[in-house]
Parts: sequence; structure tokens; C-alpha cells
Amino acid sequence: MIIVYGIKNCDTVKKALKWLTEHGIEHRLHDYRVDGLEPDFLVRAEAQFGWRELVNKRSTSWRNLDENTKKTLKKSTALCVLAEQPTLIKRPIILQDGIALIGFNEQDYTAAFSQIK
Repeated sequence: MIIVYGIKNCDTVKKALKWLTEHGIEHRLHDYRVDGLEPDFLVRAEAQFGWRELVNKRSTSWRNLDENTKKTLKKSTALCVLAEQPTLIKRPIILQDGIALIGFNEQDYTAAFSQIK
């Protein structure tokens, strides 16, 4: 079963979940707000995508972040800020079974899941 990390009211997450359902791929949503984050999730995600890619600068959470934090954000502080405010994490994220996806792009999903079907 594929675990999709994100938040349930995010339109991009909804698109990804719909795509997985339409393609018969068993999955479940791990909602950051409800389920929290495993201690090593952000470390694994950062190693795969880089900390800059993890920060959702289009989110309301980013717009509401204080200017000093925005200007001084760097690798050493980013994971702490993301852990404290998980809605800042770009979504959805799939990171398992050799698949590493962040955000939703239909072509990327088709390529990644073609070996599963």
C-alpha cells in the first residue's frame, strides 16, 4: 500500500489521491495534521528532495511565517521549522518502494507507478 503524505483539504493532494484511485493503486493518506510526522520522515524526504524543495512557498503557512524566519531559513533550521509547522511541507509526498514523488504531476505518477500495475 502506498502512503501519501499531505493534508486532506489540499487540492493537490486530492488530485493525487483521485489519480491513484482511478488507476487502481491501493493507497492511504497520512495527514500531517491528524497523524503527525514520524521522526525520520523529514530527514528521508530532505535527503531525497533537498530542504528547499520541501518548503511550500505557495502556502498560507509560508505567507503567515514571520519575515525573519523566511529570510534566514537554511538547511540547519528548515527541518525544525517544517516539523513545527507541517503545513509548510510541499505536498503530496510519496517516498517508498523506490518511488520518490513530491507534488503532483500526472506524467511523473504514470512513470513511477507503471511498474506496479
